Amino acid sequence: MSQISEKELMAINELLSEEELLIKKFQMLSQHTDDKEIQQKFDEISQKHQGHYNTLYSQLG
Repeated sequence: MSQISEKELMAINELLSEEELLIKKFQMLSQHTDDKEIQQKFDEISQKHQGHYNTLYSQLG
């Protein structure tokens, strides 16, 4: 893999921060609802964003 430029690194860092925030938000929403169906959907969305985070993070290694 070629070197990541500083600009690309900054962009990946920003995206990682955004994905991390979305993970935390949907986890929090899941914990604060009593509706099991909605809770499951929030968990799925959180996991989807965790996948995005993992994919982005893998670009740094």
